[in-house]
Amino acid sequence: MSSKKKPYKLVLLGDTAVGKSCIAVRFVRDEFSEFQEPTIGAAFLTSNINYNNINYRFEIWDTAGQERYRSLAPMYYRGSSAAIIVYDITQKDSFYGAKSWINEVKKRASHCKIILVGNKKDLEKNRDINLSEVEDLVSSNSIEHLLVSAKTGENINNIFEVICSLLPDEIEVKDDQINNIVIGQKSLKSNCC
Repeated sequence: MSSKKKPYKLVLLGDTAVGKSCIAVRFVRDEFSEFQEPTIGAAFLTSNINYNNINYRFEIWDTAGQERYRSLAPMYYRGSSAAIIVYDITQKDSFYGAKSWINEVKKRASHCKIILVGNKKDLEKNRDINLSEVEDLVSSNSIEHLLVSAKTGENINNIFEVICSLLPDEIEVKDDQINNIVIGQKSLKSNCC
């Protein structure tokens, strides 16, 4: 029999059009849309995962990547158990953006576990970021790194399993203390995933 854990707050951070929403939707609903609408402010989703016979509940904040929303990000990563920082392996600038997010989270939310995620693994032939540069960043910051494809679903669940393995043991809760809520705000169509 598996036990339940209290909900954990997660935040997805990264530049615009790197696929944060696509990763979240692929994990929560196992769906992918070629034309995902950009997030405005942030979207909220919840999902459960069973890891080592324990049911983890994740409250996922999918933040907007546009620069005009960046000042709102601290409100989402403060109090988060983990930050999933996403970059697009075909866009070098998004990797530099990820570096900036790593520095910001380490400085302002040092308790937060960081997982660096390279999205669009299905477009490996169009890779624009040297793997040794990624390995140097991961090693120097002692963080986890995964390559995923929101489009194909490859390694998406692994992100959340890695998070489970990094989370501290916390108080278990009863089923009636957990609520199901799914809220989202989207606008403007874009080919961002």
